[in-house]
Amino acid sequence: MGSFIQNQILGMQWLKTLIGKMLTAFGLDIESRIGGSVHFFLYDVIKITILLFVLIFIISYIQSYFPPERSKKILSRCKGFPARVIAALLGTVTSFCSCSSIPLFMGFTTAGLPLGVTFSFLISSPMVDFASLILLTSIFGWKIAIAYVVLGLVVAVAGGTIIEHLHMEDQVADFIRNGKSVSLDQEKPTQKQRLVSSLESVGSTLKKVFLYILLSVAVGAVIHNWIPENWIINTLGVKNPLGVIIAVFAGIPMYSDIFGCISISESLLAKGALLGVVLSFMMAVTTLSLPSLIMLKKAIKTKLLVIFVSICVTGIILVGYFFNAFQALFL
Repeated sequence: MGSFIQNQILGMQWLKTLIGKMLTAFGLDIESRIGGSVHFFLYDVIKITILLFVLIFIISYIQSYFPPERSKKILSRCKGFPARVIAALLGTVTSFCSCSSIPLFMGFTTAGLPLGVTFSFLISSPMVDFASLILLTSIFGWKIAIAYVVLGLVVAVAGGTIIEHLHMEDQVADFIRNGKSVSLDQEKPTQKQRLVSSLESVGSTLKKVFLYILLSVAVGAVIHNWIPENWIINTLGVKNPLGVIIAVFAGIPMYSDIFGCISISESLLAKGALLGVVLSFMMAVTTLSLPSLIMLKKAIKTKLLVIFVSICVTGIILVGYFFNAFQALFL
């Protein structure tokens, strides 16, 4: 049953087979480079779009029960380490994009929540959201997906703990540190409003990320069918111990969420890249995209930004080497 769910429901192997038969019926050899690229592109675009529609709808519906005011109240009830753990867990059910996490981070900080708590949320929100768990399960299996989420939460809690113990409240922008938080009694939405809002969220998210999905899948198709396997192995495989570091710094300039980089990661793994290299690349893209760092620079000062990036990079690299070391247990 578990294999059926992973392969046929989440992985949609039936869709891959169907598209392959349709392309073959039109006279395209899917075993050739061109045919294989077309097959890969159509299958991944349709599959990811379907998963995006379903997952964003579910996530948006869950988020309707956790508006910023309620999230703030939940976090304000706890102190210390438990608060950072709750903040990291809360990040998994709120935002799923690094840029959209920052306004929530700013609101929580303005409300007077400890800096460690807000940073635990800021790290976990784009890195280990609910979508990452489902997508990774569909591609790599449940063992990798769960390990990825658990280690991502460890990085988020550890990062928040380090920042809190450094006492860097003076490194937050003055307009946030001195701002006043206004508590509003929000009217509880009806079930119809929740459903309508979730559908609207699907539409707006699809408009934002669909181009990145197309580009990512196109790159993945090229890697999958045109890049020599030996080149990937030499650069990102067992022959290069620096593959994780290369992947992390290659991922930082990119702007995407997990939907936009899953195809590239899938193709790299199929071509011989190590598991840790692939997963650290995904973490870097989703957590440390350049646009999100530019936005974050408006909220915190340079010293704190450098520390935040250093903590995330170090944590992601360690996670990458962990998966490399124990790859045999997961694949």
